[in-house]
Amino acid sequence: MKRFLTLAIALATLTIPCHSERSEESLDFSRTLRLNYIFSGNAKTQSITLAELCSVEGWAGKRVNMDKVPVRGNGQLIMKVGGEVVYRTSFSTLFQEWQPTEEATKVSKAFENVFLAPMPAEKAEITVQLFDFRDGHVSCEFTHEVDPKDILIRPVGMNPAPHEWIWKGGDDLSADPKCDERIDVAIVAEGYTEAEMDRFMADAREAMESLWAHAPYNELKDRFNLVCVKAPSKDSGVSVPREGLWKETAVGSNFDSFYTERYLTTLHLFQLHDLLAGIPYEHLIILANTDTYGGGGIYNSYTLTTAHHSGFRPVVVHEFGHSFAGLADEYYYDDQYEEYYYPDVEPWERNITTMKDFDSKWRHLVGKKFKADDTTIDWRGKKTVGKKTAVDLYEGGGYQSKGVWRGFPDCRMLTNTYPSFCPVCREAIRWMVDFYTKEIAD
Repeated sequence: MKRFLTLAIALATLTIPCHSERSEESLDFSRTLRLNYIFSGNAKTQSITLAELCSVEGWAGKRVNMDKVPVRGNGQLIMKVGGEVVYRTSFSTLFQEWQPTEEATKVSKAFENVFLAPMPAEKAEITVQLFDFRDGHVSCEFTHEVDPKDILIRPVGMNPAPHEWIWKGGDDLSADPKCDERIDVAIVAEGYTEAEMDRFMADAREAMESLWAHAPYNELKDRFNLVCVKAPSKDSGVSVPREGLWKETAVGSNFDSFYTERYLTTLHLFQLHDLLAGIPYEHLIILANTDTYGGGGIYNSYTLTTAHHSGFRPVVVHEFGHSFAGLADEYYYDDQYEEYYYPDVEPWERNITTMKDFDSKWRHLVGKKFKADDTTIDWRGKKTVGKKTAVDLYEGGGYQSKGVWRGFPDCRMLTNTYPSFCPVCREAIRWMVDFYTKEIAD
């Protein structure tokens, strides 16, 4: 499954403030500004159009590092007030992922995209940038103004969907979520009927336990809040186009995205975020009520994975590695329609490198040995029993067998059989959690 989903050495951190002095003046943390866009084009063209602005009570996003991004991503949204950047976020999109496909050489398509930002306290300038995966430069840019007093900003979320908290940083679940210090993750039901919500809640708890079973999440779980969104679907299960099976479900997901059998996604992001309005969230895990194998994860958009296949536990963790931590796939093959990574551009994902700027990645870990997980079978079927393995450069990753390197022989981002994240990915995840919960020094 293709997706667009570097590592600075340990960074000094400060205490955790609710927000900076500048953001206190320029941003209204009592409201969220939801920005709905249409990204459209084909293999050669890109266009960004504003579809709608919405307002939601409360802000569940980051309260620190407001003008920074943890990784470059394949695009960024930048908010300026008085010419000064007061909020910035990075992302990846299905649209950009689709552009290198063969289909994009034959037809133009449009994709929905949704971004959340704190409401500006006064008129603000919003810029959305998309980056060319070939050279990393801005390939498309769109700027518009937002006036928080605009009467056509639609209020949403007055009647939020049924939801239940299953984790609040280890606190009493009856307490208010500590959105200023925690990372808010919503786990969303997809393809579960009203009568199947008990099963959804059990699946959601299994997803949570799967995350907590992996380092470094097991050491950092007090920095997360998890809420389950019990969105009922008319039909049970999800759509499988190759079988002619189309179902009416909460977020309209389907397999066969980009004609890839296992790639499970939803194109209905406006519908998804309308469903979530009024519930504190900044990252999404969507659980599909099916035993068909598959999933997908898009950085700062969503994880979507099957909940009843035997590979559910490793797959949900793998896909969350994409959507939350911005990790790249480390597997590869030789029948790509087009390459995704080029030798003169360093990937923004922290767990792969083209060697263009390896100093920004895991050079500081090279040569250090880590104990491989006991009795594991690597992706080539070779059995290892708890031996120590050095972090180094192992060629193959990012779907390419040549010209891209990863840091360890095997990893959760490479295979489902390997039971943990490699040292490089563990460090990258820890960095991401720190970015959302601690002020990072410049």
